[in-house]
Amino acid sequence: MTGSSPSLSAEQSRSAVLAFALLRGAVAAGLGVGSITVLVLALWISSPASDSSPGGALHAAAGLWLLAHGAELIRADTLSGVPAPVGLVPLLLAVVPVWLVHRAARDVLVPEEGRPVPSAAEAFAMVVTGYLLVGAAVAYYGRGGPLSVHPPSLLFPAALVVAGAAAAGVWTAAGRPVGPPPSWAPVSLHEALARGRFREHAGTACRTAAAGVSVLLGGGALLVAVALMWHAHPAQQSFVQLAGDWAGRVSVFLLALVLVPNAAVWGAAYGLGPGFALGTASTVTPLAFSGRPALPGFPLLAAMPAEGPGTALNWSAAAVPVAAGVTVAWFTVRRAAPPGAAREDAWSPRETALVAGLAAVGCGAGTAVLAAAAGGPLGTRALAEFGPVWWLTGAAALAWTVLLGVPGALLLRAWRLREPGASMDGEGEAAGNPRPVPVPVPAPVSASALAQAPARAQAPAPAHEEARRESHGGDRRWWQWSGRRGGGAVAGAAPGSEADAASAGAPAPRPAAAASAPVAPPAARASAPDRDEGFEPYDFLPTDPWHERTARPDGAGPSGNG
Repeated sequence: MTGSSPSLSAEQSRSAVLAFALLRGAVAAGLGVGSITVLVLALWISSPASDSSPGGALHAAAGLWLLAHGAELIRADTLSGVPAPVGLVPLLLAVVPVWLVHRAARDVLVPEEGRPVPSAAEAFAMVVTGYLLVGAAVAYYGRGGPLSVHPPSLLFPAALVVAGAAAAGVWTAAGRPVGPPPSWAPVSLHEALARGRFREHAGTACRTAAAGVSVLLGGGALLVAVALMWHAHPAQQSFVQLAGDWAGRVSVFLLALVLVPNAAVWGAAYGLGPGFALGTASTVTPLAFSGRPALPGFPLLAAMPAEGPGTALNWSAAAVPVAAGVTVAWFTVRRAAPPGAAREDAWSPRETALVAGLAAVGCGAGTAVLAAAAGGPLGTRALAEFGPVWWLTGAAALAWTVLLGVPGALLLRAWRLREPGASMDGEGEAAGNPRPVPVPVPAPVSASALAQAPARAQAPAPAHEEARRESHGGDRRWWQWSGRRGGGAVAGAAPGSEADAASAGAPAPRPAAAASAPVAPPAARASAPDRDEGFEPYDFLPTDPWHERTARPDGAGPSGNG
């Protein structure tokens, strides 16, 4: 069937590809809406005391899906009768739409057989358009429900979140390239980015910043867990009071679960110092819990410290930013001066400090973004401010990581390169690569010297030389032998010279210059007019004792008897 199907023109093929990208964006939005709707309907069906209609549950699901994108909702059913905003976004719930948009934009650019691939700009535009069309339909449907959306928040930050996730997907499909700076940038910036280590420095700074933010979030989550265990009884009472049946308790548990990342960000802000606000008249920091807090009944909020000035236990939360600063220093030096690297290959102190500073800036920026997303208003009066102040939290994260990360990276780099002569030789020996030992190469022996060898061999030796030979078993040392050739002649000796003297019992003297003079090039050796055909200069090279024992009939070696 595929062989007989009519072929599409280039214009029709391009239109089909764009329609496919638009459809992928719409499908991603539909999957997000459907997953939240199924969960809400399951809880509504299982609730025995539900007094709302299925339409109310669907409106609630639509509101939650829009809230996951950062849109602000308006809650009309309040005790005072004044509509109250709901801007606190559950960060774990926001992971679902962000991942779906990212995957849709990435998969559109994956080449498949029989389907052309659109350009990056076309894929981005079509996926975002398809997603936002479904989002607009959901917002229109939920405008008359208990949780309607605030229209300006659909553009910022909801549309911005969708565009950012789609752009990240396109960038991932392209292999995460780091492009050149714009043409209007200074020439010095172009030259700096064109250098070989720019990609390495940029990648190290990004990874180090991500590691610093992760340590802050992990430390914040640890603080929250310790506080919940410390205040386990109030948290349990709050959980029981919110819902009496099991369906309601499951709903409260799921709501607390999707708010766990928010609590981790709040804990990180507490450890950094600025803390967070519990309404317009109360602030919680390690130094003090001041003001009159507006605390809704919720299990996570029951883990707040006691009101009043902070104690040493509260001040110990400063270990979280200290750990983040140490992490920034450690991850920087991992690439700046890795173990076993030569001093010439290590980064300079200026490069190390610059990368650590850039990582600190990235850590502060990421913390500020998370702090802005983790908080939000829950009312118009006392709860108009709820959560950490993003710019104070980001500035505190930047200050901690710069003051600890940059000096720590420099000190750690100096410690790893503390050897005074640390270079390629010293670092190689430290890494387990021993320095090669030079082997002495004997000098070439001329034909005239070989001709005079029998006469020197037959000359009587001095008395002290004869005594030394007798006490040491002769002058045949194991490093002077290299085996025999066929015919019984010693390798490297001409017939009738050293070999004859050795067979007659007279030791063959070794030339004094053979241990220190360099080897002559092959061309020079080949040009000798009276060169012996059986002579091989390389036979004079030292050999090991095992070869010596196989070459000598008496089995002599370093130990005499092997």
